[in-house]
Amino acid sequence: MTTEATTTDLHAFTETWLEWYRAQEARLAAPHGFLAITSLHWLDERPQRFPDAPGAWHTGPEGVVVRLDEGEELVVDGTPVHGEHRFGVLPERGGVDAVWGDAVIEVARRGGNDIVRPRHPDAPLRTAFTGTPAYAPDPRWVVTGRYVPFDTPRPTTVGAAVEGLEHVYEAPGRVEFEWEGRPLSLTAFPGQGEGRLSVLFTDATSGVTTYAANRSLALDPPAADGTVFLDFNRAANLPCAYTDLATCPLPPAENRLPVAIEAGQKIPRERGGV
Repeated sequence: MTTEATTTDLHAFTETWLEWYRAQEARLAAPHGFLAITSLHWLDERPQRFPDAPGAWHTGPEGVVVRLDEGEELVVDGTPVHGEHRFGVLPERGGVDAVWGDAVIEVARRGGNDIVRPRHPDAPLRTAFTGTPAYAPDPRWVVTGRYVPFDTPRPTTVGAAVEGLEHVYEAPGRVEFEWEGRPLSLTAFPGQGEGRLSVLFTDATSGVTTYAANRSLALDPPAADGTVFLDFNRAANLPCAYTDLATCPLPPAENRLPVAIEAGQKIPRERGGV
């Protein structure tokens, strides 16, 4: 391969990575993205009012209910609602976004608990956001691995960014790969999209140059022979890297890599990163 061809390929690789990076940042800093969250409220059977959301909220066996005062309105699935509105029983990791003026009131279920999490475009964390530090993209961090499915998906319980909270995922298999001759593996969870996978991990950079609790890597569907590519340049921060108002899962114990993955997103500036 000529030097000119190598330079062209590296330029294309970098441009593709920049597209991914910009999309990550755009989702994070969207008007109702995770940086717009102003509070996290845990619901129980007692009606509660919050300064950054309308109405009185509670939950029970029949799901989340809000009671709106005279003159208060939410828009749910495009329909204005007044008085009492029942969101019903929400699925785990599911939720509904109710519109309130220029804000969105996220109603969701996390770790077996119903929550209300208002998102306001003028939230200070969002308006002050200047971007996420990251390692320069490098093709050497694109690693070929092998996906090994389990005989049956394994229920895997992991901790969360919120103390005392747990998440349960059905792990369909693991990804095996080598780094500098060292055999490594990662338990994989279902990803977003048909056949896609997601891995949560920490490594020797965690708490040093990258966020201590976790990073996430999305994987395309494995090939028929199990081949899968891990592009660690796209190791992404979860929302908990930026805000204490997130309920992100932690990696399973076996996903603590004993090597330094010097690729992907670094500690956010909001947490002291540079």
